[in-house]
Parts: sequence; C-alpha cells; structure tokens
Amino acid sequence: MSEYRSLPVPDGLAGERVDAALAKLLGFSRTFAVEVVSAGGVTVDSRTVGKSDRLEAGSWLEVEWTPREGPSIVALDVPGMGIVHDDDEIVVVDKPVGVAAHPSVGWTGPTVLGGLAAAGFAIATSGAAERAGIVHRLDVGTSGLMVVAKTERAYTVLKQAFRERTVDKIYNAVVQGHPDPLTGTIDAPIGRHPSSDWKFAVVVDGKPSVTHYETVEAFPSASLLEIHLETGRTHQIRVHMSAQRHPCVGDTTYGADPTLSAKLGLTRQWLHAVSLGFRHPGTGEQVVYRSDHPADLRHALDVLGES
Repeated sequence: MSEYRSLPVPDGLAGERVDAALAKLLGFSRTFAVEVVSAGGVTVDSRTVGKSDRLEAGSWLEVEWTPREGPSIVALDVPGMGIVHDDDEIVVVDKPVGVAAHPSVGWTGPTVLGGLAAAGFAIATSGAAERAGIVHRLDVGTSGLMVVAKTERAYTVLKQAFRERTVDKIYNAVVQGHPDPLTGTIDAPIGRHPSSDWKFAVVVDGKPSVTHYETVEAFPSASLLEIHLETGRTHQIRVHMSAQRHPCVGDTTYGADPTLSAKLGLTRQWLHAVSLGFRHPGTGEQVVYRSDHPADLRHALDVLGES
C-alpha cells in the first residue's frame, strides 16, 4: 500500500535538492529518497521533479511512495571473520573485506552482525534493530578491527567515546605517489558528493573531518601510511587522500589507477584498520587490539617492494 504526503516547502528547505529535502522532511534515507524521485513520485506545484532540482519556499510538495520492509539481521557464517577478543561486555572482530557491518537496504551480502548471530553471540539491543550493538562501522571494502557492544552499558559508553573522539583508531593505507609533506594533517569538511549519490567529497558545508597521516615506507609508485582518525566520517580516509591526489591504491571509486591495481592483484582499496584502542566499558582500563594485514594486502606490498 502506498503512502502520500502533501505539504508546503518550509522556508528552511529553500534551495535544497529534492532528495536531500525528502530525507530531512520524511526521514527517508538518501538512497530511498532518490528511488522515490526516480520513480516519479515527487511533484512540486504539480510538476514532476528530479532529484537534483532545487526547492523554493512556499511551493507545494506532493510525495507518493511505497514503504519498503526494513533490513533485518540474517544469521549467516562469515568465513574469515576472526574474533580478536570476547568478554561479557564487548566482542572485537577482525572483519574481512566484502563484509558489511550490518544489514542495509540493497545489501544482500554477509554482515558482521549476521556472522556473530550465526556463531551464537548475544549482542546489545540498543540502536535500530538492524544495527543493534553497532557503535562504529567499516566500509564493505575495508578490512580490520571493529568493536561490537554486547550489553546496553557497553553500547552507551562506547557510543559516547566515539562521539567524544577518545577512541584511538589507526589504519594502514597504501596510497598512490608520495604525500608532501611525508607527515601531516588533513583538516577538510566531508559531505555528500555534489554529483554522485554513492560518493562523498570535500565540500564547504560538509562535516568537520580530521585525518593525521605518517609515511611508513615509500615505494617508487606508492607509499605505505599510518593513519590516525580524529573523526570518523563515511569514506573519510578515501576522500581525504583522494582530495590530496593520493588515492588509496585499488580505490577506483575515488580515482585510483586501475593499471596499478591490476599489477598488484587488488580488487579493493588498500586500507586496513590495524589498531583499535579505548577504555573498556566494563573495567575502565585502557585496552588496545591489533590486526595483521590480510593476504591480499600483504601480496600487494610484496609486489611493490620488488618494483
């Protein structure tokens, strides 16, 4: 059964893109908003509009859509997902590439929560049902460490720690070329890409985003970096390094050279969450967990070292 909403465009949304306005007005995800617009479900003053059209205050907005069932956790074994630490409060996993943190609309592959469910782990119920216990995420194409809350106390404490930026998140990345300076900080706001629904970019009105990097080893065509994230925006490392014209090797979405990717045998970005440190939500003690580079990233490093 379809739903319908008819209302004037509020002054606060004047000049907004139609898809962004739907997300704010009706609580749609940006992806679902685009689907509704693409299906012809949005009119302004009786004229069908596109997702990038801009709204004018006082115009009459009409939206018709068919609600979708929300994603749900499906217990499914995740080969290669390691358990780095497990206690009464938390479980720390080593996420393989190709695995999402949690279910989402349009994703049919494996998830960390599905893998934990299949292994018999009981996770906190805090948060949206499909994201229960999730306090931070890694991209599907990024491997490495994630902590998941098993109790409501752990969820609250860890969410607060991530908000207050007291969690020490360290990544290794191999980027094209050689950053100049070799050690530095990128402080540039990140928001939705102005012309792509699936990408992010450095934009003036984006959210504050800070990335600290240090060159660990330089190769003829690339550099191995250690990266400390001060903030945790979606695609942050990938966007910031691409904006510096040093995209992560293998990350063709953000401008990596596909020839180099093929030479190194990479089918994803060279990016791995190697260390995660925080105050344990149960004991209050500082804990640090580490993860080794997976086989595909080690192979790429070996090839670079031989070049």
